Amino acid sequence: MSRLRPMWLWVAGTSVLAAATGTAGFLVIRPYLVPADFEGPGSGSVVVEIPRGASAAQIGLVLADAGVVASARAFVTAAKEQARTGDLPPGRFRLRRGMAALSALGMLVAPASRVVRTVTVPEGLRLPELLARLAEGTGMRRADLVRAAADGRALGLPRYAGSAEGFLFPATYEIEPGTSAPALLATMVERYKQVAAKLNLRKRAAKEGLSPREAVTMASIVQAEGGRDPDYPKIARVIYNRIRARTPLQLDTTVLYAQGRRTLEVSDRDTEVRSPYNTYLKPGLPPGPIANPGEKALIAVLQPDQGDWFWFVTTNPEHRITKFTDKESEFVRYREELNRYLGKR
Repeated sequence: MSRLRPMWLWVAGTSVLAAATGTAGFLVIRPYLVPADFEGPGSGSVVVEIPRGASAAQIGLVLADAGVVASARAFVTAAKEQARTGDLPPGRFRLRRGMAALSALGMLVAPASRVVRTVTVPEGLRLPELLARLAEGTGMRRADLVRAAADGRALGLPRYAGSAEGFLFPATYEIEPGTSAPALLATMVERYKQVAAKLNLRKRAAKEGLSPREAVTMASIVQAEGGRDPDYPKIARVIYNRIRARTPLQLDTTVLYAQGRRTLEVSDRDTEVRSPYNTYLKPGLPPGPIANPGEKALIAVLQPDQGDWFWFVTTNPEHRITKFTDKESEFVRYREELNRYLGKR
C-alpha cells in the first residue's frame, strides 16, 4: 500500500510545498503563482478610502473588501510590476467594482479619480463671513472653525498679525477627508505667508513707511472698497495721500466693518459710531484689517499709482465705476452721482 509523499516544487527561485501531486497539487499552489484577478475595467461605482502610509498589501485588502479587485495579492503583484509599491497616495477615490488589479492601480494614481471637496474663498470676506463660507463648503462645524480661528499660535500666524482677520488667504482649497478645522485654517495662513514672501511684503511695506500689519490693513481696505482691478493702485494712493496729509481717511467700509453691516448707503449717523475702526473720527489706518485681501490688493499697496488724488467715489457700484479727484468740488459732484444711483435702485 503506497501513500502520497509531499513534493517540493521550485518556481522562480522560491520553493512551494505541494500538498499532493497532479492536478490537486497545482490547485493548492495556483493562488501563489497566479492570484485571483478580475478581467477588464469593472463596472458601477464605489468610493474607497486609502489611509496615509498604507502599504500596497494594505491597500490591496481595502480594495478587495470593497469588491474592487478580486484579491489583495493581485493588487500587490500589479503594484510590483509597475514599481508603485511605496508611493501610492492616500485619500478617497472613486473606483469601479470588479476591476483588473492593473486597472485599479491606474485609477488610484489618476487625479480624476480622487474624491475631494473644494471650497473657494473669494477676496474681501470678513472673518465671520469667511468662516461661514468654509462651514458651508466643507461640512465642518462653524463652531469648530471659530474656535480654531481664535488660536493664532496653532494657526502659525505671523507675530505681527494679532488675529486671523486679514491673514486667511482667499483662494480655492482642496479639502481631504479628515482635515480638521485648525489644519484647514493653518493651510490658509501658510498660503498668505507664501504670497507675502513672494511679494517681499515686509521690505516693500517698510519702504512705504508701513509695518507688515499696516500693509495688510491697507490692502484689506483697498479690497473692500472694490472697483475694478486697475483702480486698486489708485485707491491705495488716495489712502497714502490722506495719511501723509494727516487727514482722516473717511472711508465708509471701515465704518460698516465697525457695525458689522454691509450696505451701499451710509448715513451721517453711521459716521459718528464710536469705534477705532471709524476713520471719520480717527485719523490714520484702523487698528487691523477689515477683510481678507487677495494678492492684487496687496500688490496695490506695495506698488501704488502715482497721483495727487485725495478722494474717490464708486459712482456706479453695479458696473464698478470709480472716479478719482484731487478737487473737493468734483468729489461733491461724484457723491451726488452715487446718491442718484442709489435713488434709482
